[in-house]
Amino acid sequence: MSQNTVTRAQLSEAVYQEVGLSRNESADLVESILDEISDALARGEMVKISSFGSFQVRSKGERVGRNPKTGEEVPILPRRVLVFRASHVLKSRINEGLNAVEAAQARVKAAS
Repeated sequence: MSQNTVTRAQLSEAVYQEVGLSRNESADLVESILDEISDALARGEMVKISSFGSFQVRSKGERVGRNPKTGEEVPILPRRVLVFRASHVLKSRINEGLNAVEAAQARVKAAS
């Protein structure tokens, strides 16, 4: 599995290539979308992107954890965490890509 990361600059470049806006307008568009998503999540709202997935902030209560080295009990403070749930469309697309990679690897192995 590759460890590549998609960056804001790459997203802006993709918008520039696909939509035809200027590079600056593409960067501004990507930035405004990410800002809107961040602001909505900070307000505690759920963000749903059709055919992609949904982002939601959940609150975790205080609980007791353990230090794995010492076994000492340590309180874990309450916090908010971000949760992402992929849509069925995205899951299917990921699995189709995985199946295509596995099929290609099988063909290469059979040819050698």
